[in-house]
Amino acid sequence: MDIAVLGMGRMGRALAGRLLEGGHRVTVWNRSTGKTGEIVSAGARQAQSVTDAVDRVDVVVTMLADDAAVRAVAFGELRSSIGGETIFVDCSTVSRKLSGELAEVFSARFLAMPVVGGPAAVSAGQATFLVGGDAGVVDRLGPVISSLTDNVRRYDTAPLAVTAKLATNLLLLSEVVALAESFAVGRSGGLRDDQLRDLLGTSPLVALGLRNRFEGVLTGSPDGWWTTVLGAKDAGLALDIARDADLELPAAAVVRHLYDTAASSGLEDADIAAVTDLYRSPSRTAAPQGR
Repeated sequence: MDIAVLGMGRMGRALAGRLLEGGHRVTVWNRSTGKTGEIVSAGARQAQSVTDAVDRVDVVVTMLADDAAVRAVAFGELRSSIGGETIFVDCSTVSRKLSGELAEVFSARFLAMPVVGGPAAVSAGQATFLVGGDAGVVDRLGPVISSLTDNVRRYDTAPLAVTAKLATNLLLLSEVVALAESFAVGRSGGLRDDQLRDLLGTSPLVALGLRNRFEGVLTGSPDGWWTTVLGAKDAGLALDIARDADLELPAAAVVRHLYDTAASSGLEDADIAAVTDLYRSPSRTAAPQGR
């Protein structure tokens, strides 16, 4: 199939690369320059604009940072340029509200398909894709989905798929904070990092999804792909869903505060594991006062 991938962050590049390996013809676009070289070298075509990218393609995929970025692209050039039969798939992590708006504007041809897993998992075909929207459109997208993964969860609507993604993200964000605090307790009581690694590195209490960040949380390594800024954003979106249902999530509010604090402390480009640095300066971890 002819596919346009809009957004060449790490996840977008991994997704485009996986589609190329699956035999699809891929066009890529990114707002800023300098991120498409590797994918173009692998066989993708680089578009100079959104309009150029989506011209006569079967599928358009957006993988962008946040609501503002998706809104600007989707309700801008994409809306005015997309073909009548072209399927629009948003793989970004956005608000439930925006996903509903996209489904309303682009009608049955729109799918939400957020991803559970990082760039390496996407490249290896091991990520889980949460697909929400019209069943007939999902079936039409079968050749694309099968190129990406065998791990699919289907939901009746786009907002449900987004809800599933945010529930998953909140769990991992909270687990990273809990692990950082466990390390802080151990260090405060005199345990060395090697002892903490020996104690918890293979413990069944550390979830499988958390283990690939274990060393990052232990050492404070900034390397990774899910930044503290995006972590704070996703925790906030989860809180919004609960708030719309008149539900308070006090733990989630603290989690969001911690990632906000990390981001504003010079760690905005660091992986979420870098939130552990706050526990080396305890005064910076104070919980928010009120909501």
